[in-house]
Amino acid sequence: MAKCNTLFKNFNDDIRSNPKKSSLIKSKNNIRDKIKNYFSKEHPNYIPDFWIQGSYKMGTLIRTKDNTCDLDYGVYFKSNPDSVSAETLQIWVKNAVSNITNDISHRKKCITVNYKGDYNIDLPIYIFDKEVDRHPSLAIKGNGFNEDDPKDMVDAFVQSKKSNDQLLRIVRYLKAWCDNKSSDNGTKMPSGLAMTILAMNNYMSNDDDDIALKYTLIGIKNSLKSSTSSQFQCIVPAVPFDDIFEDYSQTKKDYFWKNLSDFIDDAKKAIDEKNQLKASKLWKKHLGNRFPDGEDKDEKSDIDKIKEIATKSTPYARR
Repeated sequence: MAKCNTLFKNFNDDIRSNPKKSSLIKSKNNIRDKIKNYFSKEHPNYIPDFWIQGSYKMGTLIRTKDNTCDLDYGVYFKSNPDSVSAETLQIWVKNAVSNITNDISHRKKCITVNYKGDYNIDLPIYIFDKEVDRHPSLAIKGNGFNEDDPKDMVDAFVQSKKSNDQLLRIVRYLKAWCDNKSSDNGTKMPSGLAMTILAMNNYMSNDDDDIALKYTLIGIKNSLKSSTSSQFQCIVPAVPFDDIFEDYSQTKKDYFWKNLSDFIDDAKKAIDEKNQLKASKLWKKHLGNRFPDGEDKDEKSDIDKIKEIATKSTPYARR
């Protein structure tokens, strides 16, 4: 069996490294200041507060194959004194950041500020009075305010990983896999949030990351296969406990299922492969070109190692 654990650790270091981090934080602070200034002038009854959420908060942020990354930056208001609609509140936040870049999107659940070729910052907007409300209410375009608690998701992940850094790495590998396979034939793979939840629910630890990843992938496939209500579920472990896969088309489900099955097949082959270079090529098919090549050498089997040790420790064995 070729040992690829070191290759995985190097891959993890690569995809988690973020030379744009200082710029990302600077942009985040600029957005915060723009929103504060806008509301103090235009809507002084609305005082914004902010909270970083998502993969940045959980420690699972990766650079994509296109060398970009994103940040989820929640905008919170204690109340809605003018009783404006969710869409209006989103539009106000969009107006506040309108002159930052030339590419700002008003999406269903957030305002996205795109810094082309570098990163994007998503701005979900909430109404949340901590002294009254158990959970924040998210502004959703065309659908009002619905309870949604990203902090509960972060807390659930932190509790799941505890002090185990391997789960963090497994999530990064899964996100890198989906990033690598997305857009092939125009079809997207599941979101980073979906893969984080699936990893949380099906993580299998091992001393080696490649073996842990293989068994986690198998666990994910088995869990999706055994879903009782829709045969394909990914329930967010936080309010509103929605199913991320609920609106997936059959084409998107089939595409994910095929990629998952192919990845498992090649993971099994890679772990059984004696030659490290050949094994790394199998991993690279799914994780992308950033996954490092192994050495072109065969790993000795356990039996061969035992024989070698026995020979070295018994100098008269060949007499």
